[in-house]
Amino acid sequence: FLLEVQRLGAAGPDGGRFPFPYTPYLIQERFMAALYGALEAGRVGIFESPTGTGKSLSLICGALSWLRDFEEKKQREEARLLAPAESGQEGKQPLTAAGPAPPGSRDTAGEPDWVTAFVQKKEERDAVDRLKEEQIRRKKREDRLEKIRHNVQLKYAAKRKRAEEDETKHLLQLSKEVLSEGAGVDVLEQLDHSEEELILAEYESDEEKKVVSGLEEDDDDLEEEHVTKIYYCSRTHSQLSQFVREVQKSPFGKDTRLVSLGSRQNLCVNEEVRRLGALSLINDRCMEMQKNKHEKKSDEESEGKKRRTSRTVCPFYSYEQMQFLRDEVLVEVKDIEQLVALGKETKACPYYGSRYAIPAAQLVVLPYQMLLHEPTRSAAGIKLKDQVVIIDEAHNLIDTITCIHSVEVSGSQVSHSLLLSEYAKNLMYIKQILYLLERFVAMLGGNVNQNPSCQAVSQTGTVLKSINDFLFQSQIDNINLFKVMQTSLSARLFGFVERYGGPAAAVKTNKENQKLAGLQNFLLTLQQGSDKEAGAPQIPPMEAENEQLRTASPLMQIEGFLSALTNANQDGRVILSRQGTVGQSSLKFLLLNPAVHFAKVVEECRAVIIAGGTMQPVADFREQLLSCAGVDPARVVEFSCGHVIPPENILPIILCSGPSNQQLEFTYQKRDLPQMMDETGRILCNLCNVVPGGVVCFFPSYEYEKQVYAHWEKTGLLTRLATKKKIFQEPKKANQVEQVLVEYAKCIKRCSQAGGQMTGALLLSVVGGKMSEGINFSDDLGRCVIMVGMPYPNIKSPELQEKMTWLDKTMPRAAGQAPSRVLIENLCMKAVNQSIGRAIRHQKDFASILLLDHRYARPAIFNKLPQWIRERTQVKPAFGSAFAELRKFHRGKSDAL
Repeated sequence: FLLEVQRLGAAGPDGGRFPFPYTPYLIQERFMAALYGALEAGRVGIFESPTGTGKSLSLICGALSWLRDFEEKKQREEARLLAPAESGQEGKQPLTAAGPAPPGSRDTAGEPDWVTAFVQKKEERDAVDRLKEEQIRRKKREDRLEKIRHNVQLKYAAKRKRAEEDETKHLLQLSKEVLSEGAGVDVLEQLDHSEEELILAEYESDEEKKVVSGLEEDDDDLEEEHVTKIYYCSRTHSQLSQFVREVQKSPFGKDTRLVSLGSRQNLCVNEEVRRLGALSLINDRCMEMQKNKHEKKSDEESEGKKRRTSRTVCPFYSYEQMQFLRDEVLVEVKDIEQLVALGKETKACPYYGSRYAIPAAQLVVLPYQMLLHEPTRSAAGIKLKDQVVIIDEAHNLIDTITCIHSVEVSGSQVSHSLLLSEYAKNLMYIKQILYLLERFVAMLGGNVNQNPSCQAVSQTGTVLKSINDFLFQSQIDNINLFKVMQTSLSARLFGFVERYGGPAAAVKTNKENQKLAGLQNFLLTLQQGSDKEAGAPQIPPMEAENEQLRTASPLMQIEGFLSALTNANQDGRVILSRQGTVGQSSLKFLLLNPAVHFAKVVEECRAVIIAGGTMQPVADFREQLLSCAGVDPARVVEFSCGHVIPPENILPIILCSGPSNQQLEFTYQKRDLPQMMDETGRILCNLCNVVPGGVVCFFPSYEYEKQVYAHWEKTGLLTRLATKKKIFQEPKKANQVEQVLVEYAKCIKRCSQAGGQMTGALLLSVVGGKMSEGINFSDDLGRCVIMVGMPYPNIKSPELQEKMTWLDKTMPRAAGQAPSRVLIENLCMKAVNQSIGRAIRHQKDFASILLLDHRYARPAIFNKLPQWIRERTQVKPAFGSAFAELRKFHRGKSDAL
């Protein structure tokens, strides 16, 4: 591919060298050249660059160099087209190289030549006009941003104006309070919204009633074209913030227009809304406040009507302030934290303010979900046509797309939604929702007239159905789900949830409606249940039940599930899980074909780059994602580079048997045997004698780690281990991980300084857990990484079985292996590669890697290790020689240090 890049004449930017904050490694130069070539040629690239090789900087400098050159080329082209127009030469340019055609001749399409000439002329004129408009807009934007850069007064004028407004509002509020003290009950009654306000407005689709605040103010900036840009997405907000900091440090940090996008949970600055905690509730509340703002506006406009009391509107949702925030964002690169701080300071909403900045931005940094989920993408105003997308940390891309589009709803959520929808029975589409929800309860084996938490399910178990079968059997195949979803029910019913606070009030207001008594009792039991939870603080009953409602808006879940049911029949399955009671049972939609949702991204974009530290095995991406999404294999390029560390800094060993010659094979049948657990303990004891600093040991699951730990405790092996290393276990709760890591690091540092018998710490972790991704065990934190057994996924899970069946039906056999078998091996090896890559984090780092299982030596498995590890791996049938190698390696390194 590199040869091809050079052949394309795009081995690098115009100057031949990439701007870089320091002298790049050779592999970084190769990476940037390959990236530049792929973007220039409009390819779909799979790029692998091991962690510790400066991948982020290579992505930034390679992609932004291309963008800079692309913009310059575009401007030169514009200047060339506009030059004749400027000098009034427009009509005098010959249209074709071969002079004018003889009169009366006709072109191939049968049109007289003067018609063709006229059409061509008109097209040229239109193009010139378009370019002129674009230039004026660009000039306007550049001037505005330049002004902000240099004019501090302008910055603070907006803030001062805002402060004055706040003061006025405060005085108004005070005078109202004084008035109401004397006015008594009548005023308070007026302040309560009239009952009818809660009845839903007649259904209008979102298309018919576009409500975006501020669009009333006519501003030609909003018509702004989307400039060619790069969308960079990663898995977590912390990874995105890290990336933005790298951009700030790079040579492009000063003059790149960068926007960070995030969820309301990360960007909302309204404390009252933030307190709600759950994302779905924050979303609901935000939408509701905007709706209030519009209704307030239209109420003020409609004179003669009784003036309604204003409902809560968000003080940060001010168009003027958000425009100010937008410009501030474009002037200087900011990460999410800086954006939130700026929002608080300028009293402007960062969530919407950052969205206004998208059209003019050159680099948009955003989380996976926003880019890969089409409804979220269009809601955020992201247009992918002819843009560049870079997906980083993409080793789990297939699973991520599957997860984003798979939805689960529990029986209690369905019942809860039924109760909420019951209030608005007068409207047809609400009746449809009620019908759908009743059918869902029936599919779980329940009856809507009874309390779901007391209703036992007669036939427990898990049933898988195709989408069509589920629609037919639940008798909802005749309902137009698209239409039902357009009602955006959750947002419209938010008033009820808010108004009636919860089911207790519902019982009072809805006495005559006996049908739902069972459900209401169930919702009340939810409240009592939450009081009884051990260790939970005692909450007053009313608040407790609001707490229950606050955990998540059930209607949002239902909407997600309905949306999933609109996928094509062959692309997904519905899993009915009937457990104990109806409330505990659930309906889950499982997406089998992630390519259908990825196809649109690949079709619309100019180029797509899928990058990661360990992308092996790559076949998954090619087959399950790209070829299924209809990507021409010729458009796909792969780039993989080695590591920057010298070969002698890493010692990977596949160990086939332990100290007492017990063959190491951690299959489900054999791993529970006492002799297997003893042998693992002996290996660790030996290693801890020769490895300094930190040892990280990965187990296939939390359960197995617990089991082995208990066994070692019983046999006294744990005490022996503890004389050399302090033992830490990975916690199951995410919020405790940080604490454990801090203690682990402190202990290692203490031991290395003290130099006693205790040489460091041993961390027992889990593959796919909190420690196997995104956490760096650099230097002394991870001098040896051990993988116990092979972390195959649970083959008995119905979801996995369904996926395997689907793959065997739709994919060709590869090298004589069934696609389902390949999938299982790939999932296992992706997890292994993620975990063992944790230890080597920079050029001078060193570590040993130990794979405990003779099956790693099988060619099919061995070849799925990352190339830079595979090239240096030794297979050791016996423990003796492996131990000698390890001792020599670590002694040599310690002496060198």
